[in-house]
Amino acid sequence: MPKTYPQADPIAKVLEVIGERWTILILQDLLRGNHRFAELRESVEGIAPNVLSSRLKILERHGIVERKFYSDHPPRAEYFLTRKGHELGLVAGALATWGAKHVSDDTFLTHTECGTQIQVVYYCPTCQSQVRGALVRLVEREEPTQAPGSGTG
Repeated sequence: MPKTYPQADPIAKVLEVIGERWTILILQDLLRGNHRFAELRESVEGIAPNVLSSRLKILERHGIVERKFYSDHPPRAEYFLTRKGHELGLVAGALATWGAKHVSDDTFLTHTECGTQIQVVYYCPTCQSQVRGALVRLVEREEPTQAPGSGTG
């Protein structure tokens, strides 16, 4: 059973979906192109089949993974990241970048075209510039206001 958190902030909500043990490693392997259950079970070393199945069902329920059957007898499926799932690649990349810098000295993410170690940054599309973390804050969405004269009454 996935954990739930009393906080309503986005990080708590994301952890309810991908915060269980093994889930981010499953996502990492899906991003690497492993799609079949047996491939995932082999590449996510140490995961029990029932845990893998449970995590895939949660990811599917949240629209992060899509299951496609390639065999009817016996039923066999492949798992593919949806667009929503591929967006989590940025999160996985940020974790990998942080981990390479602070936890693991032997690996890092690189740009495949030039071999340079990459960085994860905040970027403002309006200003078309990188933004320092000190200038970033989380704000709540405002409820849309009704246009004048569009109300009922």
